[in-house]
This record gives sequence, C-alpha cells and structure tokens, in this order.
Amino acid sequence: MKIFEMIARMGHEQVVFCSDPSSDYRSIIVIHSTALGPAVGGTRFWNYSSEEEAVVDALRLARGMTYKNAVAGLPFGGGKSVIIGDNRTTDREKIFRAHGRFIETLGGRYIAGEDVGTSTTDIGYASLETRHVGGLEGKSGDPSIMTAHGVFHAIRASAHHRWGSDDLSGMTIAIQGCGHVGYNLAKEMHRAGAKLIVTDIDDESVNRVVTEFGAARVEPEAIYGVEADIFAPCALGGIINDETIPQLKVEIVAGAANNQLLEERHGLMLEERGILYAPDYVANAGGVINGTCIELLGWDASRTHEKVRRIYDTMLEVFEVARESGIPTSEAADRLAERRLKEGLDGKG
Repeated sequence: MKIFEMIARMGHEQVVFCSDPSSDYRSIIVIHSTALGPAVGGTRFWNYSSEEEAVVDALRLARGMTYKNAVAGLPFGGGKSVIIGDNRTTDREKIFRAHGRFIETLGGRYIAGEDVGTSTTDIGYASLETRHVGGLEGKSGDPSIMTAHGVFHAIRASAHHRWGSDDLSGMTIAIQGCGHVGYNLAKEMHRAGAKLIVTDIDDESVNRVVTEFGAARVEPEAIYGVEADIFAPCALGGIINDETIPQLKVEIVAGAANNQLLEERHGLMLEERGILYAPDYVANAGGVINGTCIELLGWDASRTHEKVRRIYDTMLEVFEVARESGIPTSEAADRLAERRLKEGLDGKG
C-alpha cells in the first residue's frame, strides 16, 4: 500500500497509528481536514480482515466527515478513528482509556464520538483520559436516534423529488442493517405508514424489528434483489457496487451507512439505471449535527433538532444542483461540500 500517495490524493492532514499491547489496543486515528475547525468524527470498532482494509476504511471515513460537516454548515473539520479487534469483547475500559490517551496527544485537533461497534459507555471511558470527545451520556447522548431522524427527512425529500410527495404511507422500504440507526429508522418509517423488509447478520436485531414493527425479513444477500420503493443501507459501506447495482429493484437509495458507493463511478451507474441516490454524508448528518451543536456549540435541543430537520432542504438542494449541472447526485453533493469549504476558508481569511 502506497499510503503517502493515497493521503496526498485524498487530501488528508495526519494519520496516527496507535498501539497499547497491555490492553490489546490497536487503532488508526485519521485527521482529514481542520480547515474549518477541529476534526470531528466517530470511533469505529471492527474486526477488519487486514490492516490495509482498516487503513483504507479510516481514510475514506475521515474524508466523508469533512464533507458531511461542510454540507451541514458546521464549523468543524473531518476525522475518524478505527479500533481493530473484536467489538464483542467485554474488557472495554482498558481499550477505550488507551484510546482516550492517544486522542489527548493530538491536543484537540480531533474530537471523537461513537460509531459502529462502540457506545456512549465506551466514549465515557475515553473521557476519563481526554476531554476531546462528544456524545456522552447526559449530554447529546446516543447519536443513532438523530442520525436516523435525519435519514428519515432525507428519504422524505427523496420521495418528494422523485414522486412529487413526501408522504411515505404505503411505501415499501428495504432496510439493510437493524442496529441502533437501522432500528430507529425502522421505527420512524413504521410510524409514517411504510411497509418494511429488513435484514441483518445479527438475528436478535432482525427479530426485534420484525416483532415491534411487523417487518418482513430476508437473508442478508437477498436484500439487494427485493422489490421495494426505497433501499436504505444502514450497515457498512461499499455495498453499492458492480455486483449489487444490477440487482436493485428500487427507485431510491437513501440510508445511513457511510461510503455506500464502493467507487465514485457507482453514483453514475445508479443514475443510468434511473435510481435516485441520496448521498450518504448528506443524509446521515443528524448524529454529528446533534452532538456538535449541543455539546460543542452550546445550542438548545429545539434549535439543534430544527437544524437536523433541514437535512430535507439540503437534500433537495443537492438534487437541484445535480439537475442543473447534469451530473450524478453524488458529484453534486461533493460540489456543494467543496463550495461551503471554500466559503468557510474565505470567511476565515
């Protein structure tokens, strides 16, 4: 892996490899940009198949956070950290206290929260070693609820753009991933009158959604080919690719997972198939908006929730840029992010 070439190409500022053998802690902390402010992004705990896979994931996730925060109009840059290992371990305090110590060495350039495989309790352990964390219990709390709420508004905006109405009653939505965000999205879609088809590699998570919301379940590999109006990826990234796109029988892809497109060209492939794509980092910004606005900017809940609701308007703006410029929605989102990054930098100057 030519890591310096990759960093230069993607514009990262810093990559830190961290190890504490006494706690079996291995992580990668990535700062993509601090141009607009400290780099904000969650901590992912995952059993990667290789160190190279972990590095690539961390680099992509950190860049996505820069664009997510820029599009959301937040005065923060983008970063991410990944901890390599089995996130089912019960010996978590030592791991996350080690993580906190390494975050502290960055002097506030990176502010961590929770992500896949981590919880508010884990971030609480890290906070014993550093104040540069967010999403703590008793403050903004579990980000998954507001992430799902933002995705719900992104889906409504997508429906309005495609069908002229944001009424989701009677619509069929296929949700991939029934973890914290997927569960809360299923709850909101159920309340809106949508029909649910769901899958997850964890049987308990699927059973909960089936029992509580009357969802139909399918095996993980079958979710791509189900007939539905909307496909909502809410698990890991890279699942919109050469293999899955031909299987899709939906009109909209809008979900919570980060880096849904395996490669940039897959945004164009969706458009060529007539499938509307709601760019992931626009749709799933609710969690970071909630955490940063309450904990770092001192906003009250009502003002913060209104900003999350405006994901609806931002998504419509992305669709309009795509239409006017004749480009895929994924490229339109990047243009909007880069424009706001430039505006922010000009304002600093």
